[in-house]
Amino acid sequence: MVKKPKWVVAKEQSKKAAAAETVWLFGLHAVRDALVNPNRERLRLVVTRNAMDKLADAIEVAGIEPEMSDPRKFAAPIDPQSVHQGAALEVKPLNWGRLEDVALGQGEGPPRVVLLDRVTDPHNVGAILRSAEVFGASAVVGTLHHSAPETGALAKTASGALERQPYLRERNLADAMERLRSMGYMIFGLDGEADQTLDDAIGPVRDRPIALVLGAEGPGLRPKTKDTCDALVKIPFARAFGSLNVSNAAAVALYAARA
Repeated sequence: MVKKPKWVVAKEQSKKAAAAETVWLFGLHAVRDALVNPNRERLRLVVTRNAMDKLADAIEVAGIEPEMSDPRKFAAPIDPQSVHQGAALEVKPLNWGRLEDVALGQGEGPPRVVLLDRVTDPHNVGAILRSAEVFGASAVVGTLHHSAPETGALAKTASGALERQPYLRERNLADAMERLRSMGYMIFGLDGEADQTLDDAIGPVRDRPIALVLGAEGPGLRPKTKDTCDALVKIPFARAFGSLNVSNAAAVALYAARA
């Protein structure tokens, strides 16, 4: 019997682990939206009596049998400090498909995509998903490693946007950027030290697909990411302190880049 190469074994183990992965969502908004999302595979629902009454319509839509729990000893295996509001739902992560398909947009003007370079804080990513939904972005794209996966904290901050806003994680961000460029995207990296402002850069190409790349707070964009951008741009500021939280910067950039 021929022994499989180590890389083949590692790849197969990774696929099995991904297939077995589940996520616990918590909080009334996050759980409600997951219950009514036909694309979400739901496994187990734990609720208090009060939460079940508030979610009754969504539970009926989902066709799932809830497990009742005492609010003083909540039975779901989540952090006891989580603000779960008496509701927790075990689910499989969503599969949004290929970046190339999602990035085509919905035909309502040129598409916009947000790329996140090692943004690991789930609260920041959740807030970015909310802004992306509000401003009509086709996708938010993170890295497979060193970025925030689907978690209960991310879903709660996203306040339902996780169920509707495509969130993909790519193994190689620079490769994803090149694939978007081949689709006609202009790629702008946000960098506080850039010479050009976001408005000036976007003005002449507003009718084209645009990708906005944001880095983690502190380190910002990695050198390879910067080199792969078409241009580095900044959000102008009025006073000496010119730093925005990454989720706030994403919201400002998406508004500035609207078609």
